[in-house]
Amino acid sequence: MRLSTKTRYGLRAMVEIALSQGGGPIQIKLISEKQDISSKYLEQLIAMLKSAGLVRSVRGPHGGYVLARPAEQITLLEIIKALEGSLDVVDCIDENPNICSKVADCVTRQVWIQIHDTLESILKNQTLGDLVAKSNKKKTDYQI
Repeated sequence: MRLSTKTRYGLRAMVEIALSQGGGPIQIKLISEKQDISSKYLEQLIAMLKSAGLVRSVRGPHGGYVLARPAEQITLLEIIKALEGSLDVVDCIDENPNICSKVADCVTRQVWIQIHDTLESILKNQTLGDLVAKSNKKKTDYQI
């Protein structure tokens, strides 16, 4: 299983937006420069995050993007689902018999369900605020 650049870059963008909280909205251009992500690609990611209600735009000459909720209230699961959609590692996690005729008696399906549940649990229990705290600690540790 491999997460796409949408998730990696989108998560980095969200951290950058969260780090700028208190200093006003941050523009895509600045996020792009700080995170070395194409502005055009970043615009697409921000649009997905905005549609999911995770960020909001602020208009005007000092406009840009801010978090829609405090970083501590935004889980990594929400961010990743906004960017990737489902976290199902395989289609047969769903109970739909049209997906696979072996759904009812497949022993490997239980492994896929366990992987999915573990991944979802980890991402549900980590917040954007946790990443901001780690980032701030890393900066403090580096300056010492």
